[in-house]
Amino acid sequence: MAGEGEEVYVAAIDQGTTSTRFIVYDRHAKPVASHQLEFKQHYPEAGWVEHDPMEIIETVKVCMKEAVNKAKDGNHNVVAGLKAIGITNQRETTVMWSKSTGLPLYNAIVWMDARTSPVCRRLENELSGGRIHFVETCGLPISTYFSALKLLWLMENVDAVKDAVRTGDALFGTIDTWLIWNLTGGVAGGQHVTDCSNASRTMLMNLKTLDWDKPTLDALGISATLLPKIISNSEKIGVVADGFPLTGVPISGCLGDQHAAMLGQLCQKGEAKSTYGTGAFILLNTGEEPTQSSHGLLSTIAYKLGPTAPTNYALEGSIAIAGAAVQWLRDSLGIIQTAAEIEKLAETVPDSGGVYFVPAFNGLFAPWWRDDARGICIGITRFTNKGHIARAVLESMCFQVNDVLSSMHKDAGEAGEVKSAEGEFLLRVDGGATINNLLMQIQADLLGSPVVRPADIETTALGAAYAAGLAAGVWTEEQVFAGLHKENTTVFRPKLDETHRKKRADSWYKAVSRSFDLADLSL
Repeated sequence: MAGEGEEVYVAAIDQGTTSTRFIVYDRHAKPVASHQLEFKQHYPEAGWVEHDPMEIIETVKVCMKEAVNKAKDGNHNVVAGLKAIGITNQRETTVMWSKSTGLPLYNAIVWMDARTSPVCRRLENELSGGRIHFVETCGLPISTYFSALKLLWLMENVDAVKDAVRTGDALFGTIDTWLIWNLTGGVAGGQHVTDCSNASRTMLMNLKTLDWDKPTLDALGISATLLPKIISNSEKIGVVADGFPLTGVPISGCLGDQHAAMLGQLCQKGEAKSTYGTGAFILLNTGEEPTQSSHGLLSTIAYKLGPTAPTNYALEGSIAIAGAAVQWLRDSLGIIQTAAEIEKLAETVPDSGGVYFVPAFNGLFAPWWRDDARGICIGITRFTNKGHIARAVLESMCFQVNDVLSSMHKDAGEAGEVKSAEGEFLLRVDGGATINNLLMQIQADLLGSPVVRPADIETTALGAAYAAGLAAGVWTEEQVFAGLHKENTTVFRPKLDETHRKKRADSWYKAVSRSFDLADLSL
């Protein structure tokens, strides 16, 4: 451990879907400086989403440099005191690049990109297990979401990728792998690694062995030579090479964004967190054994805090449209001018006046998995006004989170959820939308359990910093889980009685069922 008088810092690269951030934390895990940069989204065809991997590297460089300068302005000597850097990233986004030139062979294909639908359909027809052929080993159904399908598309459709694969010059990675390879030297000996949480989202990793699954690779025709080495979430990976700010600083933590948020929220076995962003992602730590879901959830890694540390697993439920529904009210309907206005507008009414909004803009994800669903707003009367619609939109986020938590409860059972000293299940929350107090109160009311919001709602970057700091000896696991950051939480307690809560849930299910089988309306 570092001496108390010495300046000690840990930093995190948070490489998201629309922006990159670099955040510097002090020894108490409090942020002292950060810099954020947005980058370009490329939409070459309908349903296709790409990023330029070189632009992503450039944003990382700039954010590192600017955050260090801001810290210096605040009298923090980060260059002298920085002990470790952690990385967290958008998951499933796939890059192929040349080992010899270091240049991408194609743009990065982003997690939400849907071009692999035909590949998915083909595999479902060819493989004996259909859509769930690989669930037993990797916990995931065949879906456009996961990296293996994007890799297959690149190998089948891009000549530069085909040639590089044939000559042994191709490297595959998710964004964490691409960043680490570049940060640790690139063509001059960069580390080709990925962490187990990102690897668990490729569809190629065996959840029990934490290694690439040979039968899966054989079934898909993917060579293991393309793939990075799988490591834990907290260990020394390499040091920052020349050409980047902070040369020589160890990179010693790496997790996919939702797993990092879980660690940032200090979720141990039986504890769940919900991240509210464009979509919403709910994860429940299920302990040291993977839990298979029979209610539409995914089995995944929570975290593994060191090469010899036990692996914690999780159940995950993804909701496609959460904050995106608020953006829709703002950009498409013009009901509000800024996202923040929705809280005030929704507070002009005591309830939604019997209006229910189901944001199935492109179908519904967990636990329904209905791609034939479409968005609906029902229960409208002459009495309905803008406030009711705004409130129904906020409620739709909370109802969807409830649906996932209810599925988790069925999969994990009573024993799978930790209760507080008062015997209550606590939902930890983070992400940009959680600054909305009304949203948090509605979530507590409709869930019937307390909702706990940390002082620092950017827990994704914090989780990556924890992992890096643990490996560098800045903190011990006991210190981290004792709650470096547990003070200053805000707790929202349910105020709705059980009868009303049940009635609202029944009405929501009725609304959801009305959204099914509407995909052909537009024809």
